[in-house]
Amino acid sequence: MGDVIAFILCFLLFLVGIFLLGLADTLPAFQGLVFFAGILCIALSFGIPVHVLGHAD
Repeated sequence: MGDVIAFILCFLLFLVGIFLLGLADTLPAFQGLVFFAGILCIALSFGIPVHVLGHAD
């Protein structure tokens, strides 16, 4: 059950990252910061399952 919850949270983090990447183009200020936050969210959404959940038994 914990793996399902972790998958849903990481998938939501991925979707938030995609949203931030699209939102950065429409903002008049802080475009770079929002774009970087989107890249960071996407990287975390892939990194958490690989590094944290991959080692849990």
